Amino acid sequence: MELLEAIILSILAASTPLLLAATGELVTERSGVLNLGVEGMMIVGAACGFGGALYSGSITIGAICGIIAGTMLSLIFALMTLGLAVNQVATGLALTILGIGLSGLIGAGFVGERITPAPHLRIPGLTDLPFLGRILFGEDALVYLSLLLIAGVWWFLYKTRAGLILRACGDNHLSAHALGYPVLRIRLLAVMFGGACAGLAGAYLPLAYTPFFIPGMTAGRGWIALALVVFSSWRPGRLVVGAYLFGAVTILQLHAQSAGIGIPSQFMSALPYLATVIVLVLLSRARTGGSTAPAALGTVFVPDR
Repeated sequence: MELLEAIILSILAASTPLLLAATGELVTERSGVLNLGVEGMMIVGAACGFGGALYSGSITIGAICGIIAGTMLSLIFALMTLGLAVNQVATGLALTILGIGLSGLIGAGFVGERITPAPHLRIPGLTDLPFLGRILFGEDALVYLSLLLIAGVWWFLYKTRAGLILRACGDNHLSAHALGYPVLRIRLLAVMFGGACAGLAGAYLPLAYTPFFIPGMTAGRGWIALALVVFSSWRPGRLVVGAYLFGAVTILQLHAQSAGIGIPSQFMSALPYLATVIVLVLLSRARTGGSTAPAALGTVFVPDR
């Protein structure tokens, strides 16, 4: 039971950055914008988040620094794609390359430093419950925040008028513009929200997952988050399932290696990404009735002058 509890706790921790980043990207894509720069925003968020926590001694300030860093990079993307109508795919890829290089520059002096990781919740009488106590009442604050965030996004998208307008911009931006809605402003806010979530997801890695910063520590999680949005068919409920599924694959391959299973470690390390490709292929073959993606996803919108 102790081993199972440890595995579940590891899965929750490994899934949280995926869920945070994918939640932001889901809102971005529901507005009709495709931002492939999630990986770049995450790694810059990790560097700035660690730096903020290291110099201030506060995990909260570190998380805020990560959010600001991700948002600033998203504004560069928004300026290029929404302001100058540059191709979204090319801009997103360039943003990832920029983020990786920028994080190396920012984090060069942080390598080898350590911080005290985010504290875990402890409720007397509840956290000490056998098995479920630590799982339900013993995680760090960002794990619970990620679940509250996805619940809030679900409520916003399907229970509010503003969410309906955002989905309308993604489904048919021309009709939304004809009705008088500020499509570019709505998409700008959605892109900024996606950047903030990606920055927070990146900051989670050195602030709670591992108490140190190393270059490239996101290790492709931004690309998995992008795949998760497709996996979930742009629905928040499915996104939670997908995030914890991929987190489980990541953790189980580590336990398989430690157990000495006779499979090359390189293959086991590639297993989460192989699972991503397989899921995307299966989803593509299963969609016989058409895609559920926003109709205007990735298109450039230029309002009438």
